[in-house]
Amino acid sequence: MRVPRIPWRRLGAASLRVGAVWLAGTFTMLVLAGVLPDFRLQSAEGDSATVIGITAAVGAGVFGLLSALVWPLLVRAFLLVPALVLGLLVFFLNGSLLWLALSLIPYGRGSADPSMAVVVAAAMSAASSATNALLAVRDDRGYRHRLARIAGRRRRREGQGTPPRTPGTVFLQLDGLGHAVLREALEAPPGGEPLMPAVAALYGRTHRLTRWRTDWSSQTGASQLGILHGSNADVPAFRWYEKETGEVVVSNRPTSAAELQRRAVERTGDPGLLAQDGASRGNLFTGGARQVALVLSISARRGKETRSRAGYFAYFSDPANATRTAISFVAEVLREMVQSTRALLRRERPRVGRGGLYPFVRAFATVIERDVVVAAVLGDMLRCRTAVYADLVGYDEVAHHSGPRGRDTRQVLRRLDRSVRLIAKVAEHAPRPYRLVLLSDHGQSFGETFEHAYGLTLEDLIRAGSGLQVPRRAGRTASGSEARAAARAALRRPEESGQEAPRTPRRDTGPVVLASGNLGLVSFPEHPGRLTRERIQELRPALLPTLAEHPGIGFVVVLSAEHGPVALGAGGCEHRLETGEVVGLRDPLAPFGAGARQALLRTARFPHAPDIMVNSALDPATGAVHAFEEQIGSHGGLGGEQSDAFLLSPLELSPPVEPGRSLVGAEAVHRVLRRWLAESAQPHLLPGADQLAAASEGPGPVSGAAGPPGAQEPLPAAPGG
Repeated sequence: MRVPRIPWRRLGAASLRVGAVWLAGTFTMLVLAGVLPDFRLQSAEGDSATVIGITAAVGAGVFGLLSALVWPLLVRAFLLVPALVLGLLVFFLNGSLLWLALSLIPYGRGSADPSMAVVVAAAMSAASSATNALLAVRDDRGYRHRLARIAGRRRRREGQGTPPRTPGTVFLQLDGLGHAVLREALEAPPGGEPLMPAVAALYGRTHRLTRWRTDWSSQTGASQLGILHGSNADVPAFRWYEKETGEVVVSNRPTSAAELQRRAVERTGDPGLLAQDGASRGNLFTGGARQVALVLSISARRGKETRSRAGYFAYFSDPANATRTAISFVAEVLREMVQSTRALLRRERPRVGRGGLYPFVRAFATVIERDVVVAAVLGDMLRCRTAVYADLVGYDEVAHHSGPRGRDTRQVLRRLDRSVRLIAKVAEHAPRPYRLVLLSDHGQSFGETFEHAYGLTLEDLIRAGSGLQVPRRAGRTASGSEARAAARAALRRPEESGQEAPRTPRRDTGPVVLASGNLGLVSFPEHPGRLTRERIQELRPALLPTLAEHPGIGFVVVLSAEHGPVALGAGGCEHRLETGEVVGLRDPLAPFGAGARQALLRTARFPHAPDIMVNSALDPATGAVHAFEEQIGSHGGLGGEQSDAFLLSPLELSPPVEPGRSLVGAEAVHRVLRRWLAESAQPHLLPGADQLAAASEGPGPVSGAAGPPGAQEPLPAAPGG
């Protein structure tokens, strides 16, 4: 009989790590007892330094033991509460554990005011986390063993056997990051490193970069629905009005997202990209996955499927995560206040309002949602999920208010790069091999808002062209924000009112005017069905000329009874989309590129296309557009970089498209991702060596982006980033 060998070295390292964390907690407790008035470690009569030190050591040890044994049970019990409430509740639970630990000290010398216990517990958790992180960075082998143990324990608990040998795939969406901005972030300045070194290392060594062009509706709702569910038909914009129901459909409203997902599944007959052992994290739609966290389309439902155990539980089960995230959240709110004040004092132009709740929405997107989504992805890899699709929305949210290339957005890109590095490193040590695919759903176009440039809103212009009274203070379309909607869903708040909510407009209020970036949609609710150009000219003869001739309008799309969909421009010019015929001296679509006609034609044929679609003007020299909502970095229409998204894929997979061809539309991206999942599940479908060599040609590594082939970075220590 073979006697099992005791891993003394491993046990010794673990003991040293526990001892170091214990000492850090003890030291933190001693320091706090010396500076905080309502926290003490001695009796009222006073004690010797030895007794105080023993009291601190015992208190730190009991607190650590309770955190390890009781904390996961408490968090699991509270999983049904809203996500942000759970994040706040963490501090009170943590303080309660410290108060209990002090009461369990045998000779009863420790005490703390309840509110002070929360502060002390948070500080001790942060100190323990920092110590653990430092030791983990120094011990790569120990980190790998911990990952293996966690993965093995979870597999046994879930009744799984040996991890699959076929690769899993992680699709990481960097929301709103355009192809050109990414290329700039991968370039190393002379004597420096790229803005996103981890992504640059992937591109320089193992991945290829492909540009893909979005549909006319260049926004997350249309793109992500097409990518995850294979169809974004009849999604003309981020928000639109449906005459038969009197509803305003808004892509980031939970009930609307659920309905759009239902329609897509009904249209394709397929549950989605992630139906086979997949996970959806931080998205608008599930993609057919059963494992979800921060997914908007199911956030309005209640039940086991919305508990997001792999997201919230995996993250909040460690009290140090909550402490770190809370500190980062407060720091991000303060950072936004400082940055917006600096922009105001410098009189930067263009600029939009950044007050109200925006600092908190930004902090939610760039801190809380990022941390929970990244932690969920790490948990998915440890559980050997076959396909994971996760959306990090921080860059998109900040770029709306600071611009796609602002100083603020550069800081967000650096932090996103750290998240990519963490996921890539954990993927190297996961129980099954993983392939990491980075992609975006659209880009962003810079420019002054339509109202700031011309002194009136799109609704003002339409009412004036319709002969209606223009209100002194016309209501603005709320800025479309996935982060704002996700934050409301996490708090389980009611859906927003105003233009974001369903409504049945009164017939005497005039047309319904909605905005999606620099794309405007006009519907006349008093007239059923879609109005033709001829009918609009009969009802409001000055409206179409007013729009087409305005210098801030690039083109106007209407349905002609004789020629089908047409794009109208200034000077009586028009482009007939069915035939491509141009009438007049100038093609109104010429500044928007060769693919504009097909993109417009597809959307103009949608059943829920509005009576009039308005696209802002484009400055061909700068790529600037005019958003019809309060955004200086916008997307949703045509013009500039908003239509240029990217796909960064491993060289092991087949090329997204054949050489010389373009990748156009979210539905085409869905088919590519489907193909890659099939190749991973069936290795014989992978291209041969000659195909792989040809596929690797094209855009080569960015100068200075890649490090030495054998260079290794230390493993990250904690999922909070």
